[in-house]
Amino acid sequence: MTRKNMNNRRRRRRRARLIRRCLIVFAAIVAIAIGCFFFLGQKEEVPILHPYQAKAAEPEAPAAVVNDNLPELFADGLCISVESDPLDKGVTSIVAAIYNRTTGETIYSESADKHMPQASITKLMTFYVALKYGNLSDVVTVKDEWLANLDPHSSVCGIKGGDEITLEQLLYGLMIPSGNDAANAIAYYISGSEEAFVQLMNETAHSLGMTDSHFMNAHGLDDPNHYTSAYDIYLVFNRLLDNEVFRQVIGTQDYTATFSNNGLPVVKTWSRGILYFNGGRTLPVYLTGIGGKTGTTDGALFCLAFSAADAEGNEYIAVVLRSGTRERLYNNMDLLLSKVLN
Repeated sequence: MTRKNMNNRRRRRRRARLIRRCLIVFAAIVAIAIGCFFFLGQKEEVPILHPYQAKAAEPEAPAAVVNDNLPELFADGLCISVESDPLDKGVTSIVAAIYNRTTGETIYSESADKHMPQASITKLMTFYVALKYGNLSDVVTVKDEWLANLDPHSSVCGIKGGDEITLEQLLYGLMIPSGNDAANAIAYYISGSEEAFVQLMNETAHSLGMTDSHFMNAHGLDDPNHYTSAYDIYLVFNRLLDNEVFRQVIGTQDYTATFSNNGLPVVKTWSRGILYFNGGRTLPVYLTGIGGKTGTTDGALFCLAFSAADAEGNEYIAVVLRSGTRERLYNNMDLLLSKVLN
């Protein structure tokens, strides 16, 4: 055999050995891959979950419901609106409630969340907005157009266009003789118009948690969309009682305001109409009157929000709405105040 033939044979043998080795390596890789496939295929499938889904099987306490439209912590320390035992008879008014603002106890509550006309009890909110956004010493120059839309037979304190009167004096005129003219003057002084002031009243009511109230004016004359509830009255009254100016005003029986009109002196004397203050009605001996606000219209009938304190320093807020007569109004209020001792 020639040398050339021998070399060709060696090259073929080397090529064959290389091919066999490659086939062996390839077969090994295939075998390993197949083995891994079958091995892993026997394991339980683990789904890919959202991080919170992984805990879905674990029982958890329900999360608190958060309503961003409600004022934060508005109910802190307040009485809760609950209905009283239907067997608790005596009070005949459609809506009545009494709250211990010191302890946070609801003593009696009848339809306290019911939407009702509020008459001049509206002026509690007018007073609150005036305190919040006004300056008591500011002198307000009254304009005729501010008073043009008032019912001439409604309650007024007697201010006129051209009067130069302080906001503090207007607040006395608002609360003691229940002046609708004072309410309008306050609205224009604070907001420039009654409409803008009413919007401010509704926004402020929302901030206090008054979810059953809507205002259409600053004085309380009847309007289908002007309403409140006994509980909402408690909410604003309770907040006002934290203010010493308010307590001074509602605790005053007679007030004399001296101001001017076009340089001429004007003197007005106003007296409160609440019977517990003018001697027409006697409070229970265990209570001392703090003050309150009456309201009377054809739609609202006779209404009263009143605050009193006992000898231990507990303060109470009582509300009666829509009593048919003034006599029934005070009879119902007497019954509410008597429940303080129950």
